[in-house]
Amino acid sequence: MKHTDIREEDNASAVTQFLLLGFSDLPNLQSFLFGVFSIMYLIMLIANSFIIVITKLDPTLQKPMYFFLVNFSFLEICYVSVILPRVLYSIWTQDRNISLLACATQMCFFLMLAATESIFLAVMSYDRYVAICSPLHYPLVMSPRKCRQLAAGSWLGGMPFQVGQTCQIFSLHFCNSNQIEHFFCDIPPVLKLACGDTSVIEMYVYVVAILLAAIPFILILTSYSKIIATILRLPTAEGRSKAFFTCSSHLVVVVLFFAPASITYLMPKSSHSAVSDKFLSLFYTIITPVFNPMIYSLRNKEVIAALRRLLLTT
Repeated sequence: MKHTDIREEDNASAVTQFLLLGFSDLPNLQSFLFGVFSIMYLIMLIANSFIIVITKLDPTLQKPMYFFLVNFSFLEICYVSVILPRVLYSIWTQDRNISLLACATQMCFFLMLAATESIFLAVMSYDRYVAICSPLHYPLVMSPRKCRQLAAGSWLGGMPFQVGQTCQIFSLHFCNSNQIEHFFCDIPPVLKLACGDTSVIEMYVYVVAILLAAIPFILILTSYSKIIATILRLPTAEGRSKAFFTCSSHLVVVVLFFAPASITYLMPKSSHSAVSDKFLSLFYTIITPVFNPMIYSLRNKEVIAALRRLLLTT
């Protein structure tokens, strides 16, 4: 497909669609990429669906920790499905056109789900904090009603900010080019196409990133600093080992999500490059969600035991 640029002197209203260049700079690897991404998407769907089903079926997993894990698994399915099917379609058909409305919709849902994931990770760390630091009060503090409220807050918490952010970005004029050097409609590559001063929008992006990413991350660090202090005071090595093992999976997921996402959204616009943006985005949009269910399930003895019981009864 021919990629056409839009000259700066052209009226911005002429921009009715963008071109998602994606991985078009790797023409000889299109079939390979389609196969790899298809397999990763299938693994992600099956693994997260497995966690949802086995948690619902096994009565021993009816605990707050697994209630949040079910929500998190469903979130991961939605999160990846906003991006990856479109990538697969573009690679398969070589049709890289995307309308302004479709681009704005993809960005809005991606940002809302990313904010939900950030808040959910903080909520899950709070759950571990209460379980380890106040075990006697855990059933009372993490009651079913409280769990539902925390889950609802996670799903809805970032929605107004991200809808507003998307509306602000797509109220800009796009006159520099219509080619998005990325595999989905993310903020940094779309802002590069805007003409005029975007400093106010960039400042808003930083504020939202601090509010919906930095603050949850600080809360996670606070929770785990108290968790680690409590674990180190446990009388037996076996108790300390078990507590560390319970929390390690969540910590790995936190690092894999927050590290690349923070670099992407907190770097100045001038420091962004197409290659680094795509590489970092691959981690927190596709690779991490594929490995998250394996991290949570294969390292979790209760989930493995539930799987064995399920297989023995079928």
